Amino acid sequence: MLRYRLIFGTLFIALLLAIFWVDSRLDRIVLTGAWSDLFEGRSYLPAGLALFALCMLIIPIAAWELTHILRANEIRAQTWLICFAAELGLIVHFAMPYTTNAAHAVAIVGTALVTMFLASLVYHSRERRVEGVVAAAGGTMFGMIYLGFMFGFLLAIRRWESAWVVLGIILITKSCDIGAYFTGRTIGRHKLIPWLSPGKTWEGLAGGVVFSVVVASLLAWWGRSIEPLTISGGRTYDFSFSPLDAALGGAALGLVGQGGDLIASLLKRDAGIKDSSSLLPGFGGVLDVIDSPLLAGPVAYWLLTVMSR
Repeated sequence: MLRYRLIFGTLFIALLLAIFWVDSRLDRIVLTGAWSDLFEGRSYLPAGLALFALCMLIIPIAAWELTHILRANEIRAQTWLICFAAELGLIVHFAMPYTTNAAHAVAIVGTALVTMFLASLVYHSRERRVEGVVAAAGGTMFGMIYLGFMFGFLLAIRRWESAWVVLGIILITKSCDIGAYFTGRTIGRHKLIPWLSPGKTWEGLAGGVVFSVVVASLLAWWGRSIEPLTISGGRTYDFSFSPLDAALGGAALGLVGQGGDLIASLLKRDAGIKDSSSLLPGFGGVLDVIDSPLLAGPVAYWLLTVMSR
């Protein structure tokens, strides 16, 4: 198990670095002529194109795993419908115009939710069966929010922050998983929530949060050595975070990430399964990997807002 985690964990980190490097390089492209017309006359690409593509590729696999969990609970979920709903939620976040006012933004999001809810009700009652229709529609809406909207918060952050800030959020969150795993194996004695996740301990949680704070502090220290970066379109990215912001942010993301892991455990335990799938040796399924960043996205968005960035 540990060998697989080390091998595939290293590969995942390398893949993330490559994707976010591409995402950051796209910020430097200057659009002219027909390319500028394609993007409504802007001279630069929308922020987060590579991240958006990554999320769009992950969602179908995660939707398939979520459908498996829901069907284990006798909910007549459909993979394609959950996938479509989740990707629609993601697209709404990514394609929302920068100039949209708050009232219209809320209306757009609400319209997407209502549309998918009604479409799901119609689809699941197409055979003139009423049994399980509400539960199936609820499963579709859960997938839209859990996979689409929660991923969408990372894209919302990417609108105003560098790709490396978003990568930092993911690394800080996942570092708590790493710290909790090794601390729990070494000195873990007191069970955290034995009825939900028997393997987690209070010692592991403490070790994970400390490791998140350390990683966040190191990233903030490195960021303060980098000058603000001005890219295409006159946008400026600032990498400076105060030590206090880094420590508090690291602790918050670590704790919330563990909360995301517990939510995934709740879903799986309710369905009577251990892992969402066996696609990733040593980790389980895609949902087992992304469960903590999913919940960390909304928290990170508001943390950055409070920090007045």
